[in-house]
Amino acid sequence: MSRTFAYARVSTTEQETMNQVREIEAAGFKVEAHRIISETVSGSVSAMQRPGFTRLLDKMEQGDVLIVTKLDRLGRDAIDVTSTVNLLEERGIRVHCLALGGTDLTSSSGRLTMQVINAVAQFERDLLIERTQAGLARAKAAGKRMGRPPALSPDQQADVKDRLKAGNAVAAIARDLGVSRQTIMRLRSEA
Repeated sequence: MSRTFAYARVSTTEQETMNQVREIEAAGFKVEAHRIISETVSGSVSAMQRPGFTRLLDKMEQGDVLIVTKLDRLGRDAIDVTSTVNLLEERGIRVHCLALGGTDLTSSSGRLTMQVINAVAQFERDLLIERTQAGLARAKAAGKRMGRPPALSPDQQADVKDRLKAGNAVAAIARDLGVSRQTIMRLRSEA
């Protein structure tokens, strides 16, 4: 007989998982309290590296059902979510996502939904990269300096080079100007 589990996750201690648990109950799923795993961990941490999720995996068996409110509870990016769902499917565990109408992500329609979501996510990433590259190219063409602003003004840089020629120590110059030794050594190598 299949058992139903719920996984609820929040990213910060200021947040609570109770809303997710209530949403699962409101959707008609009856989950016993000891089968609800709640944890506070960033979504950027892979599901397989989360203590609560690995504890959940230890409890679940073939034929069980896992309920999550949204895909982002399983992971932040499509690759992590897909690999987590695939692992659960390999173990014979069905995954239902309430935000997708309760779709079983391990079913044919669920896999199709995941593929569409992955394709859209990849498309959005590609568009972001294209926009970023176009913006950088425009800025360079307009003569804008890229990267971090210099730690020293042009006058200070000239002063440093003069002091280096005069034989002053790198550490002393850096201390006087309140910059790192690496900043002074970079100017020394340019001279």
